Amino acid sequence: MIRTILFFLLLVFSLNLSAQKNYTTDKTAKKKLLDTFRKGQRLSFNGQSEAALKELQKALKMDPTFIDAQIEWANVKNQQGKYAEAELGYEKALAIDPGYVPGVMYALAIVEFDQKKFSESAAHMEQYLATAKMSAQRKTTAEKYFRSAKIAAEAYANPVPYEPVNLGPNINSQQSEYFPTMTADGNVLIYCRFLKEPSGHQHEDFFRSFKGDDGTWQKGEPISAINTVENEGSQTISADGKLIIFTACQRRGSIGGCDLYYSEMVNGKMSPVRNMGKPINSSLLETQPSLSADGKTLYFVRAARGWEGNSDIWVSHRAANGEWGEPQNLGATINTKKQEQCPFIHPDGQTLYFMSEGHPGLGMFDVFFSRLKEDGSWGEPVNMGYPINNAKENGPISVSLDGQTAFLASDKEGGHGGMDIYSFELYEAARPLPVTYVRAIVTDGISREKLSARVDFIDLASGKTFISSMTDADGEFLITLPAGKDYALNVSKEKYLFYSENFALKDSGSVDRPFELKIELNPIPENTGIETADLSKPIILKNVFFETASAELKKESIAELERLKKLLEENPNVKIQINGHTDNVGSNEDNLTLSENRAKAVYDYLIKNKITAERLKYKGFGETMPIATNSSEEGRTENRRTEFVLF
Repeated sequence: MIRTILFFLLLVFSLNLSAQKNYTTDKTAKKKLLDTFRKGQRLSFNGQSEAALKELQKALKMDPTFIDAQIEWANVKNQQGKYAEAELGYEKALAIDPGYVPGVMYALAIVEFDQKKFSESAAHMEQYLATAKMSAQRKTTAEKYFRSAKIAAEAYANPVPYEPVNLGPNINSQQSEYFPTMTADGNVLIYCRFLKEPSGHQHEDFFRSFKGDDGTWQKGEPISAINTVENEGSQTISADGKLIIFTACQRRGSIGGCDLYYSEMVNGKMSPVRNMGKPINSSLLETQPSLSADGKTLYFVRAARGWEGNSDIWVSHRAANGEWGEPQNLGATINTKKQEQCPFIHPDGQTLYFMSEGHPGLGMFDVFFSRLKEDGSWGEPVNMGYPINNAKENGPISVSLDGQTAFLASDKEGGHGGMDIYSFELYEAARPLPVTYVRAIVTDGISREKLSARVDFIDLASGKTFISSMTDADGEFLITLPAGKDYALNVSKEKYLFYSENFALKDSGSVDRPFELKIELNPIPENTGIETADLSKPIILKNVFFETASAELKKESIAELERLKKLLEENPNVKIQINGHTDNVGSNEDNLTLSENRAKAVYDYLIKNKITAERLKYKGFGETMPIATNSSEEGRTENRRTEFVLF
């Protein structure tokens, strides 16, 4: 923690002489005693600590009640970092007169804090705040120390689980490694290394490591497509690993000295590095980006040139046209009048981890987390506790998709050199929401060629689009899905039938694995006579739902039905038959009737929405065409389905 003691201010004394003092001050000391004291002051001012102490000790030996000499002796010990001796010196001064210089109580509280005597520090700082007159700036600092001491006392008394494991020599070296970030699948780790070349040149480069089949990190290799002889640092990587946004300073054409740049994977190669431009970059310094898993929100740090004053966390949202919006300050709940740094937004989109010098904490920069509330504001930051936070500098932090493993850089003893990257199991209260991911490759159902297709995930409860995207040049996409909601997936492309899937994640415990899909889109034939057998296979409407044992459509079905209506509107020559199926629970006759009524419910919806009857048919098959076993609930759920085929 940045020390704020102004030692010589303690020597600006109040001249309240209304009562006779039974001790010596610099106003009442005799000449020889005063000369010795003044000599000690001069030596201290000139940085000659040991010589100053000898003179001050002489003065105190001549008169143990000389309070000014006692305070100055404690100040010198404090400046030397000998906090226990300074504490004793301040206590002696307070014993002589607790009200002589109120700042002595302030200094005592700080040296107690430095020795991790947090309960005593809090008590003395509280006493100082209650009795002393002080400037607004001193009051703000004292209040922060008081809150920090209370938090630290609680944190040290109740340590959180923390067993960091060094990632080993494949990642860490004798030089410093930091800023660990990972892809959503946890298989690629990107980090910074501070390099000291034999020539004496120093700079930062990016390194990348892949996780092996045995779960260990392979030897990190420099990302040559991005690295230069200049500095590249504080990066963020997209969920699929195909976009890197990072900080670079003092480059030709920069807007503010330190700007955010990006490079993305195109056809298996990283593109040339480009400046993100305005409005992300400004005349100020932009650093330390963190990209949300959906790629639509970018958090970063903005600071004045030279990092003078404070640095805050800002956020920008990406519009549908791909343009980044005007950045907004995250506000006073997150940002303080001091420095906030290193934001990391978890793929749940709701848990923000960051480092702060301004919030009460245990060290120089502590790691905090905050949760996004339903109204869109951020909750009060929570200190991640001891020993994650301590007197040393730890961080920045990143957290795995499942929320169970965290990664941070630390200069703790026993490492390979400088800052090393560690992993540890994150304790329950600090974990984000459970998240999984859906990774898929989309191909033409006949030619098997990779397709560029539209991908829509819909929140079934609200009917609103959770995320819209496109497959990349390789026909692939990777989307993260936070638990707590049920999602519909719709993959579509012009002149193709769509594909739908359902992800029931409303129960947080259901997020236990990622989803890997191979999606085939069948082309729509030029005419209504189907000539290719492959085109006759049914398209299951996986997001059409009915009330139990009923043909009444649930509201969660609307998004899928609207997508089916749109397909028919965009392809006026297409005709479909809607088929209904059930499991084997109940009688054959009842199941046949139920399946036909459910198929008709979809038919009626389309008719009501102006799809002509000659383009539609419906039929119920009951339990006669199962696609899974009826001996399990999972299988019966698959058999209860609505689908369509072309005719």
